[in-house]
Amino acid sequence: MGGVIREMDNKLKDEILELLWAMREKGSKSFTEVVNRVNDNEASDTLRKMEKSGLVTISNDDVELTEKGEVRSRDLTRRHRLAERLFHDVLEVGMEESEETACEIEHFLSPSVTDSVCSFLGHPPTCPHGNPIPRGECCSKYRNEVKPLVVQLKELDVGSKGRIVFIKPSENSRLERLASMGIVPGSVIKLKQKRPSFVLEIDETALAVDSLIAEEIYVKEQK
Repeated sequence: MGGVIREMDNKLKDEILELLWAMREKGSKSFTEVVNRVNDNEASDTLRKMEKSGLVTISNDDVELTEKGEVRSRDLTRRHRLAERLFHDVLEVGMEESEETACEIEHFLSPSVTDSVCSFLGHPPTCPHGNPIPRGECCSKYRNEVKPLVVQLKELDVGSKGRIVFIKPSENSRLERLASMGIVPGSVIKLKQKRPSFVLEIDETALAVDSLIAEEIYVKEQK
């Protein structure tokens, strides 16, 4: 029984740590908001325990991550958002179910498995909800031990089809221009040629883009 209680306690701590990361992205660090959003009778007491164990500091209604809490919170967030990508993009599970499943497995992924998943997915910058995925060591090294499932458009063979998974533009204004052409996540494209420019076919409409844009579009090949 004691082991079950400890496991539940640890899961609640992890849930709070992940929530604190997400709240900080939105500019909030409210103790009251954490308690209300966790929706658990033990949330307030757990936060106090987390302060004693050095994971957070609490001052009035402010909760902030310590260096120790920052490391754990970042890792949990990274695992969760990568897991969402895995279930949503690879297994084509719905958004809600992807979220629920990611919540369960985020506690158990080892660092090496997490990096393998990230490499397999092509080092995605965001989760399916558009939230940024914290970078890992594998992202800076761009390891190639695992063949990526998601690749840059330029890596597709001519004649192949791919579903756009995400776009990582060097300029934010470029997203609007691409969207106006129908080049958005979820669209299925066919690569018609690579030189002198990349020619794509979307819904029987041919579009030409330069190589820089082709490097910013990431796709999952469709058989």
